[in-house]
Amino acid sequence: MEDGTDSGRPRPTPGVHDSDPGDGTRRDGTPYDETPHDDTRRDDTWCDDTRRDGTPHDDTRRDDPRAGARGGVARVAVIGGGPGGLYAAALLKRLDPTREITVWERSAPDDTFGFGVVLSDETLGGIEDADPVVHRALQAEFVRWDAIDIVHRGRTLTSHGHGFAALGRRRLLEILHERCASLGVRLLFRTEAPPARQLAETHDLVIAADGVHSRTRETHADVFAPTLTTHRCRYIWLAADFAFDAFRFETAETPHGVMQLHGYPYAPDRSTVIVEMREEVWRAAGFAALDERQSTERCGKIFADALGGRPLRSHASAWTAFRTVVNARWSNGRTVLIGDAAHTAHFSIGSGTKLAVEDALALAAALEEQPDLPSALAAYESERRPVVESTQRAAAASLRWFEELATYTGQPPRRFAFGLLTRSRRVTHDNLRLRDPGFTRDVERDFGCPPGTPPMFTPFRLRGLTLRNRIVVSPMDMYAAHDGLPGDFHLVHLGARALGGAGLVMTEMVCVSPVGRITPGCTGIYTPEQGDGWRRVTDFVHASSPGTAIGIQLGHSGRKGSTRRMWDGMDLPLTTGNWQVWAASPLPYRPGVSQLPKELSIRQLDTVREQFASAARRARRSGFDLLELHCAHGYLLSGFLSPLTNRRTDAYGGSLEGRLRFPLEVFDAIRADWPDQLPMTVRISATDWAPGGTTAEEAVEIARAFAAHGADAIDVSTGQVVADERPEYSRSYQTPYADLIRNTLDVPVLAVGAISSWDDVNSLLLAGRTDLCALGRPHLYDPQWTLHAAADQGYEGPGAPWPVPYLAGNRPPPAGRSDTPGPRLTPR
Repeated sequence: MEDGTDSGRPRPTPGVHDSDPGDGTRRDGTPYDETPHDDTRRDDTWCDDTRRDGTPHDDTRRDDPRAGARGGVARVAVIGGGPGGLYAAALLKRLDPTREITVWERSAPDDTFGFGVVLSDETLGGIEDADPVVHRALQAEFVRWDAIDIVHRGRTLTSHGHGFAALGRRRLLEILHERCASLGVRLLFRTEAPPARQLAETHDLVIAADGVHSRTRETHADVFAPTLTTHRCRYIWLAADFAFDAFRFETAETPHGVMQLHGYPYAPDRSTVIVEMREEVWRAAGFAALDERQSTERCGKIFADALGGRPLRSHASAWTAFRTVVNARWSNGRTVLIGDAAHTAHFSIGSGTKLAVEDALALAAALEEQPDLPSALAAYESERRPVVESTQRAAAASLRWFEELATYTGQPPRRFAFGLLTRSRRVTHDNLRLRDPGFTRDVERDFGCPPGTPPMFTPFRLRGLTLRNRIVVSPMDMYAAHDGLPGDFHLVHLGARALGGAGLVMTEMVCVSPVGRITPGCTGIYTPEQGDGWRRVTDFVHASSPGTAIGIQLGHSGRKGSTRRMWDGMDLPLTTGNWQVWAASPLPYRPGVSQLPKELSIRQLDTVREQFASAARRARRSGFDLLELHCAHGYLLSGFLSPLTNRRTDAYGGSLEGRLRFPLEVFDAIRADWPDQLPMTVRISATDWAPGGTTAEEAVEIARAFAAHGADAIDVSTGQVVADERPEYSRSYQTPYADLIRNTLDVPVLAVGAISSWDDVNSLLLAGRTDLCALGRPHLYDPQWTLHAAADQGYEGPGAPWPVPYLAGNRPPPAGRSDTPGPRLTPR
């Protein structure tokens, strides 16, 4: 964690604060403006106005004889004197001393923001390979620690084995200033850089390292296509004149709301302190009316215990809301973005300076390896973008956790601590077990894991049904039925997954009427023959895989019906044999493509409600253990819930209460006919991934309403409600919504959405983000996914028993040896 900026933040009047002794001088005590270099400088420049050979700099253009420099890059302009820009300049100069490199920085050399910088071992390894001089200087400055202290309602829990290295941001800049100066990089301080377009006329490469407020990016927004997202918390960077023993996270529950302290040492006698809270908490606490000094003093009082009563100090510190920066492109002709100008990631995962330095390393390498500048800039972006996007996904998960901090404070201390440690999904249960096995065992014990039992293999009870483990085979449409009748395919498909060890196997969406099918290949349960077909499946599961539960998901396609099978053209109307589709409102799913639905009348709503109830009665006779009502993915009941698809003006539209009315009526009709001892769940789309659609707050209220009507768990999915959705796909990308509902309402949830590893399952469960994990595609890839997860973890208990005929296969088969003898003897 560090200040998350590379340059470009609003600047105060230049100068050194009295509270920061030594920051305006070199290590030998000489001030920056009395440089004891052989060369003299003019005004605010470091180094001189001459080249290494003594000839003066001029405005020589690219026809300069030195244009034979590596990659054709002889003259380089760097906009912004933060760590990324300085390190890029130093690397490029070191790789080719003939290059002319100039860095423009609008502030003084000793002006900076934030206090401490954390760098990873991976980043340091890259620095060591690229520039050992800088690496040695950094190594001499770092303070190191491996513990994280989490203070929860007065109780401190400590986790070890994490490994941090930090130093002061000012000292980092000093090191880079000194390195640039020694190499002959021209540094211009207190000097506004000319526009990138103008610099590109006289330079081969322009590196825009001008930070989160990048003028370069905004001037050329038509090319870079930036997206800036402002988030919901306010935070302020402060410092304390003592060193924390560990990375410290402390929560203050005040009358105004929850506030969070992030603190870590960056020198033997200094620590960075960040105070963060939701915007509404910040306003309610009166911070909006306080100046810098007053805010600093107020934060010190709120977190007096963490600080031991010692004061905080500031340096041009201001409350701000974090902005995530994403650019569609990182280069424009000879200009390239690096660091915060190109991308930002929330400070809670300590990524700003790390990413900027790694950008500089990758850019320098690309210029060395590629034959020309366009190829180099393309290679740089190709290499860095996947890394940055992964980091931004992790940072977004971490940021959301802190935004929703108030929903977690009621958790037991160890669950709270585990959730904080795993919030970004980069630290997982298995990873934490390696770092700190004692801490992890304590978390598992509090969760209720029997000795030697991974969290995923602990049982879970819903009404009268006890699931032997927490794995669910998610509903997956197979489009393999004829006239709605499940056949041999469904017996083998669902039977194989039941034999594979999951605690609960769910059918695909089973339709309650012929017109409620999505495609002609969808299953139904609206005839006695279909009920008998499903009985064949449930009998097999119960007889051949005792202890496995099987559930049915009931649904109606609504406006998404009468379409082709997925592989014949997803969501496209049938070429022949179409049936009329019905919906909450007459809005086609894909305008100009999909069939225009008819709006259901009040009498037709009564008919549909009875179709659901009749299907539920038949499902019970068919032997199902659990029933799920499908209110997600834009199908009929989901269409009532979303404001994008429900435009009704009667009692079944308008407000959320009105939009909930019909889905709740259907739920009540089913619950009345479904046995009391058997559970019912509801699948919802917690967001439409589209402007004006269902919000996360509305999703909580939808879940609250179904729970109040008797739902035993909420299956939390997202999207597929409108065709123009923009999902934020990533690993476990839907689980934050399950997490929000579970920890706001304290109701059981099923999490779904790109959960693929048993390690992620264990992590989600221990953190209290979900009670059950539903996996779809992993079970298509491997029907025995759950049994293999048990084998991978060395688990052989009752949570994952192997079917007796399969016992011989409960270990991976032996493979041929591929190793060869290594050298035994070496000559003297």
